[in-house]
Amino acid sequence: MLSNRRIVCHSQFEIVMSFLDKLHDINTIILDVDGVLTDSSVYVFEDGVLMRKMNVRDGYAIKYAISKGYRVIIITGGKSAGVITRLENLGVQEIYSGMQDKLEAMDELIEVYGLDLSASAYMGDDLPDYECLRLVGLSTCPANAAPEIRALCQYISPLKGGEGCVRDLIEKILKVQGNWIETDLVNLTNDKRDF
Repeated sequence: MLSNRRIVCHSQFEIVMSFLDKLHDINTIILDVDGVLTDSSVYVFEDGVLMRKMNVRDGYAIKYAISKGYRVIIITGGKSAGVITRLENLGVQEIYSGMQDKLEAMDELIEVYGLDLSASAYMGDDLPDYECLRLVGLSTCPANAAPEIRALCQYISPLKGGEGCVRDLIEKILKVQGNWIETDLVNLTNDKRDF
């Protein structure tokens, strides 16, 4: 019985070490919007206007990662001028919105921009993200992702979409690579742009 415990512990250790090794290699973070940066809710007003809620800490982490030289890419099926404006204000330069087939965006990133999939982390929450998650070096999802996505992902954040799961992922990547430094955060706070 004791030998079985050692095997289980050894396997868990290997899984943790494999995850940490993958974090070391990541230089690109690809994110979905609805269900990842938002809580999957869409508020519908009487005039037909749609509104989404985004987490400020996720925004802070995105901005910080970009300031440290990481590439942050958004691939979303939604089309929201407000979401695009927010992401642009955070410094995100590559935003693919209205993507019914997210693989088209991935193909363009590979062919035109030379994206290295093995050095990319992708966070998605539902079936439109499935094929993209299969391609990257580190597949991740929020705690409340669809069961098929949770089964596929190498890392499941303990946090839900729109509740800090992006911050969780970015912080882990940057900490493992020695880029999550307190003094840098203080300097970033002095930047008066909204998060």
